[in-house]
Amino acid sequence: MAEFEVEIAKISFADEAITDPAVHEKKLLKAMTRTRDGMLVACRGDGPADGWLWITVNTNAMSGARYANFRSLAVADVPERTEIGELLLEKGLEFVRSEGVEEVVGKVHVRNVRMRTLYRKFGFESTHLTMRLPSAGPQQ
Repeated sequence: MAEFEVEIAKISFADEAITDPAVHEKKLLKAMTRTRDGMLVACRGDGPADGWLWITVNTNAMSGARYANFRSLAVADVPERTEIGELLLEKGLEFVRSEGVEEVVGKVHVRNVRMRTLYRKFGFESTHLTMRLPSAGPQQ
């Protein structure tokens, strides 16, 4: 799962990505003590994992409403990539419904068209766009 986290970091943070698998392993081991039920892995047999979905259930501090955060969603570059992604999303939505959660959020990099398309297929809507100004801004 740490390898998937590294790939997600590369897509999301480019040159600023933390790419040391040991850092991600440590983060995941710590998270497993709190959110293990929300960690879904797609695999066939004894081979490496084909996909990974990490869900946390949180409470909005202002409203008290419970919501689910799809923290990580990644699929290996295999021929059945689309089907695996869809299966993970289906199972993830089943999990959040069983938790009594009605709202789900998931962040995706603006250039990650495959993931945006997958989310859209399941009814997710874009609600926010983070604007970023690298370094100190444009030179004048």
